[in-house]
Parts: sequence; structure tokens; C-alpha cells
Amino acid sequence: MQSLTLVKAKQTDIDFLFDLRKQTMAVHLENAGIPMNDIAHKARIYYRFNYIYILWSNNQKVGMIKYKEEDTTSEIMQLQVLPKYQGQGIGKQVIQKVIENSKKVTLKVLKQNPAKDLYTRCGFIITGQDDHEFFMEYNS
Repeated sequence: MQSLTLVKAKQTDIDFLFDLRKQTMAVHLENAGIPMNDIAHKARIYYRFNYIYILWSNNQKVGMIKYKEEDTTSEIMQLQVLPKYQGQGIGKQVIQKVIENSKKVTLKVLKQNPAKDLYTRCGFIITGQDDHEFFMEYNS
């Protein structure tokens, strides 16, 4: 498994985060009937920006996670891995890092997003849903 480092995002990471979001989320949002323009994508990046960490592996930016730790509970707001690095265990590795520090982890995932299968393999269960997303939870 590749070595993975989480580094707090900076303003200089905005272009990377924008490209990452377009590559990883645009098709899933469109399939869910939630098409977004560039302004909407940037707004999502800036929303809770202070919780974003860039995922680094082998001196390369490979993705991002936006998550919030509070006491023994964490909320994963976004997890994105560049397509060329998907399927290499990076998503699983970063989820395990979050799980290690929390008794409970919550997240939402678009129903059409194949990342749901990753979350299930990591021990998350569906606890609810709305029109577009499943609500998932992990309890240690």
C-alpha cells in the first residue's frame, strides 16, 4: 500500500481542488440530476474550506478529504481521489485514518456514486436516504 499523507489545504490548492472535483464529481452529480456550473463547483470547494486536507502519495497530490472531527465523532463531507489513482487503496487508507480516531463516522454519498461500495467494504451501513443521497455511518 502506498504511503499517504494528509496536508491541510491552502489557497494555492484551489486549482487542484477544482480540477479534482470536476474529474470526480461532475458525472455523478449530473447522473443524480444535480448539474453544476463552475461557480457552483467553486462554492462547494470554499464551503468549510478549513476542513480540507490534500492527499499526498509519492510526492504527488492524489486527492482530498474534507472532514470534521468532534470529540469521538467524525463527519466525512467529501472524499475525492483522482481517477488515475482510484482502485489503489488510497480511499480505503484515508477512511481508515479517520476511523482510527473516531468511535462514530458519518457521511453522505450520492446514490449513483460507486464510492458507496468502498464505504460498505470499510464497514459503513446505510442509516437513511433522501432523493439523491444515502446517509451512512460507521460505529467502532
